[in-house]
Amino acid sequence: MDEEGWLTQCRGASMSFPATIPAFCPTATANATDHRHRLLHILSQCSTMSQLKQLHAYALRTTPDPQHPDTVFLYTRLFNLASSIGDLNYTFRLFNQIPHPGSFIWNTLIHASARSHDRKHKAFLIFRQMLATANVPPDKHTFPFVLKACSYLFAFFEGQQAHAQALKHGLGSDVYVGNSLIHFYSSCGYFEDARRVFDKMSERSLVSWNVMIDALVEFGNFEEALGMFRKVQIEFEPDGFTMQSVLGACSGLGSLYLGMWAHGYIVRNYKGDVNTDVLLNNCLVNMYCKCGSLRLAVQVFDRMSKHDLHSWNSMILGFAMYGEVDEALECFDKMVSGGIMPNSITFVGVLSACNHRGLVSQGRKYFDRMVDEFKITPVLEHYGCLVDLLARKGCIDEALDVVSNMPMQPDAVIWRSLLDGCCKKNLDIRLSEEVAKKVMESNDSVSSGVYVLLSRVYAAAKKWNEVGLIRQLMTDKGVSKEPGCSQIEIDGVSHEFFAGDTSHPVRNEIYEFLDAIEEKLKSVGYAPDFSQAPLVDEFDGGNNNSLRLHSERLAVAYGLLNSKPGMPIRVFKNLRICNDCHNVIKLISRIFDVEIIIRDRIRFHHFRDGSCSCMDYW
Repeated sequence: MDEEGWLTQCRGASMSFPATIPAFCPTATANATDHRHRLLHILSQCSTMSQLKQLHAYALRTTPDPQHPDTVFLYTRLFNLASSIGDLNYTFRLFNQIPHPGSFIWNTLIHASARSHDRKHKAFLIFRQMLATANVPPDKHTFPFVLKACSYLFAFFEGQQAHAQALKHGLGSDVYVGNSLIHFYSSCGYFEDARRVFDKMSERSLVSWNVMIDALVEFGNFEEALGMFRKVQIEFEPDGFTMQSVLGACSGLGSLYLGMWAHGYIVRNYKGDVNTDVLLNNCLVNMYCKCGSLRLAVQVFDRMSKHDLHSWNSMILGFAMYGEVDEALECFDKMVSGGIMPNSITFVGVLSACNHRGLVSQGRKYFDRMVDEFKITPVLEHYGCLVDLLARKGCIDEALDVVSNMPMQPDAVIWRSLLDGCCKKNLDIRLSEEVAKKVMESNDSVSSGVYVLLSRVYAAAKKWNEVGLIRQLMTDKGVSKEPGCSQIEIDGVSHEFFAGDTSHPVRNEIYEFLDAIEEKLKSVGYAPDFSQAPLVDEFDGGNNNSLRLHSERLAVAYGLLNSKPGMPIRVFKNLRICNDCHNVIKLISRIFDVEIIIRDRIRFHHFRDGSCSCMDYW
């Protein structure tokens, strides 16, 4: 029997309430209002849909006047409880039994739809019905629910309509509506619209600053986000949501100094035991991993009283980035044995860990476990990890087989992984050219990296004319090589260096020190490695000037000049580190007895005592 039939039968049937709900029988003298009040008292003790349905059926039989205010109030409470329990079908049925629903009822139905898993799209439809047929004006609570659903669905056009309706009903300056609009526009990728809403708000709350800081972080405006945080401190007391966004900004900047300050601020101001806040600690783990301190990330993780899937994923990805493969795989085993099921992101971390050490057999094994044991459908990123793993180990034929059997079209990243593998293994030029062509066909705006890789293939084969042609092709297409840029933080101040940079205020001291470093390198037998020099002007018969002025070399030199003794030097680079710089920094770590950590585009390199954590595989 369906629910409608069940309710119809109950209208004339006697009811037996669960033991947890006190049954009663109204006496002849009890008036209708007392009866409804008793029903409301019983309703306050309902906690399951089974109890609610029994009470609803009893109310249908014993409260015959559906227009009475007390009856309407009773059904409103039934409706609200059904929506909070999450039975949306029953909620809609109750809605249809309420005569002339007010804004509270409409808002509750919109809210219930917005937070449901599969009916978020109904939130906007109900909102339109509310405007068109119900003659009930929306209020400041209506729009946050509608905009929440639009944000989740990336329904930009519908969200714009809701914004227009908010202005039409005089709610454009309401702080709650404004906060929801900022979140909506930033979620849909329209940051400037979010900023305009924020700038026009006549009143702002802590939530307004939180949403705007989060939007700034999401769009990569990390320094502006931290500047806004400083303004927040003047007017409000930052909460956990504020600090999560601040930690995100620190992660984006790679600023360990600011991240540690934020951690200290959290510890000083947190109400209670900070180790119990899973979300905040996940942000701390992620921040320390991205800012170059895996040790502090592990400390935070170990002190957490509880871990969720995101906690484990952050730690697995962190270990993978640092090349700590054994630790990453051990973390995965602990997570699974603890009863937490991995997801798609987990296996990106696991496969990346295998990739950073060249563990082909393990990579295949975990890819198969993902599909067969955990029933996770691979996405392009998983295939990308596997193809890169195979190509870098020289298994080009197997990598090509993976690409040809993928259920989706390979992107430029996958073709570039194949090209990089061909380059590293000095394979035949024809295959490299074919792969390079695939990269260019897969993306109209091909980055300079593809041309650089192909030029290296030609250079390795000593085909200098082809190297020159690649350079000419780049010129004709208006493609310029992305300049190397490295960042180093000293005492909380960030310093940025580009390759061949002469703009730094102490450039003369830096270049003099580079000369001193060069002499020390020669004394231990250093010889420049031109194998990855990207273009023809770096194959000039021994002039290593361009190599010694790579951005990470300038940043390391500045760090050696200005860091406190015993402090690690942390450098963040936008490109993959080249062979020559990798060799040089290994030697520098030994000569100057210093720990150097470099994060390039791919991973972290931890240099100490003349060796690197990547074991010369990257």
